Amino acid sequence: MRLPTAVNVFDVGCRDGFQMEKQFIPTSEKVAIVNRLARLGFRKMEITSFVSPRAVPQMQDAALVVAGAERVAGVTYAALVPNMKGAQRALETGVDELNVVFSVSESHNRANLRMPVADSLKNVADVISLARDQGGKPVNVSLATSFGCPFEGEVPRERVLKLAREALAMGAASLSFADTTGMANPRQVYELLGSFRDQFPDVQVTLHFHNTRAMGMANILAGLQAGVTNFDAALGGLGGCPFAPGASGNVATEDVVHMLEEMGISTGIDLDGLLETARYLEKVIGRTLPGQIMKAGKVKDLHPLACEQ
Repeated sequence: MRLPTAVNVFDVGCRDGFQMEKQFIPTSEKVAIVNRLARLGFRKMEITSFVSPRAVPQMQDAALVVAGAERVAGVTYAALVPNMKGAQRALETGVDELNVVFSVSESHNRANLRMPVADSLKNVADVISLARDQGGKPVNVSLATSFGCPFEGEVPRERVLKLAREALAMGAASLSFADTTGMANPRQVYELLGSFRDQFPDVQVTLHFHNTRAMGMANILAGLQAGVTNFDAALGGLGGCPFAPGASGNVATEDVVHMLEEMGISTGIDLDGLLETARYLEKVIGRTLPGQIMKAGKVKDLHPLACEQ
């Protein structure tokens, strides 16, 4: 099995996870979780979203969250931006990276962003240009529904690759392929990312999996075998998709880190500290998180004598 020796796990729970919570999470608690995570060894975190407060009330305090974040050396603080207005607001706060997203399927893009894909591509180009003009901040472009659309089914691989090429031609610093609705399977992941990396071996690419059908971890393994070394995950497995009935959240950060470390793949992340932060998050949102390690414990905790030998 061909596997890397080290990978990056990027936590997106404070954005992708929190945005699905109906009860408003106090800003002070959001900041506390961001700052806890920043001290655990993450190289990048997506900490908020500069969407319209009317559309997503949970994100109305985006600027305050960024202002309250302790800037730990070596950590990239990213924020999602849906359009030029959001990008301008984000840049004014001094975030390190912008993440602009569009769906590769027309139906999902119109449902989620209320515009055709062609208009979203123009929006991507405008955001990249704005970021370049205002300090040269990098822009990551996320291609949502890369592995399937709840309205159209599987999206042709060539369409996904074509839109990825267009985003790179516009000046995207990096790309994310997102399984927004949890429809991906390992073979599909391996083949899409294999094709992409054959064409763009030097482009930084991240995989973003939701665990709706319990295939998230298997899809990460397929990504690893395809040569991918950057993966998104959400603390506790929070999240979902408003346009995919029954969709669950992202793969849980603590589960991903645990699996990788058990496989001998270094993440550089303090797993015990991560579990402590997940327990803190449970108290904040007032319910049990869906992540597995929180329930079952680490493998090494179950076999202390074996680990000492």
